[in-house]
Amino acid sequence: MLRFERVTKRFGEVVAVREVSFEVAVGELVTLLGPSGCGKTTTLRMIAGLELPSSGHIFIAGEEVTTLPATARDVAMVFQSYALFPHMSVLDNVAYGLVVSGTARKQALAKAEETLAVVGLAGLGGRSPSELSGGQQQRVAVARAIILEPRILLFDEPLSNLDAKLRRRVREELRDIQQKLGITSVYVTHDQAEALAISDRVIVMRDAEIAQAGPPRELYEQPADRFVADFIGDANLVACEIAAIDGEYARVRLGDLPLELPARGLAAGRALLAVRPQAVRLQAAGSDDPGLSGEVLKAAYLGSHMEYQVATPVGELFVIDGDVATPHPPGSRVAVGFATQGISLVPETR
Repeated sequence: MLRFERVTKRFGEVVAVREVSFEVAVGELVTLLGPSGCGKTTTLRMIAGLELPSSGHIFIAGEEVTTLPATARDVAMVFQSYALFPHMSVLDNVAYGLVVSGTARKQALAKAEETLAVVGLAGLGGRSPSELSGGQQQRVAVARAIILEPRILLFDEPLSNLDAKLRRRVREELRDIQQKLGITSVYVTHDQAEALAISDRVIVMRDAEIAQAGPPRELYEQPADRFVADFIGDANLVACEIAAIDGEYARVRLGDLPLELPARGLAAGRALLAVRPQAVRLQAAGSDDPGLSGEVLKAAYLGSHMEYQVATPVGELFVIDGDVATPHPPGSRVAVGFATQGISLVPETR
């Protein structure tokens, strides 16, 4: 449905997007994820036609749209600020796009009622936007976009104005709506959990380029480099030595602890281990576990889990442990081991 071919966008001497290429399939939800200034919002605006590329080509449904204005692209955007008209009712807000495009008002309002039902707001059309919660206002913004039946739906950080608990609920609602309609969508966020939760695929951007693209699980469990490992969720980045390569596996020494991990194309020599906090296993010192020796520096109870800072011979580790019944107090000695999932080799230099 959407294809970027070596697209670059410059603002004077500043390169905001550099030689970016990717595809989005019909019905897929792809998230552009990255820190501020990485180029994700500029990329979204080029899909919408709000910015034109300096070079490269953009295709929608096989048609080149590189130089077409926003009005000729058949895309719709859901903005961070909702951008609802405060003087109009919810129903009129949703019907607005159809009315200005020439649809008879009665027909547009009937379609708006149907669309409000799709987003779970049936019966609220007579209210003003100010009478709705933040989550409801966001769904009105989605209804106003999807009523136009665009080929591509764009989301520009749509949940950033909501509190954490509401954000989690609304992101599930947005995903349900997107899947129900089967509409091709591109979503921009800087929130890693949000990207992992709603996406078919995630494109991680860094310094105007694509650092890695793939399904959420692949990016989390097999990061391409230290940037992706550190940006997608929490990760302990630990220096290690690949002692030998045996087929697709690497024999690794982490301090005195031997490990065998997928080599991921790396050669023998120095490398990094990306260790997720949940992959670290703690046991009381003196147990049968032959792990690294460690000392608990800090311990925090968070209800559903414990968080620890643990000093080890290979560096300080951040640990998330689901055992809240028998916590390890600060100052206690522990044996540190690792699960088979949530630990991966990444190149040392990238």
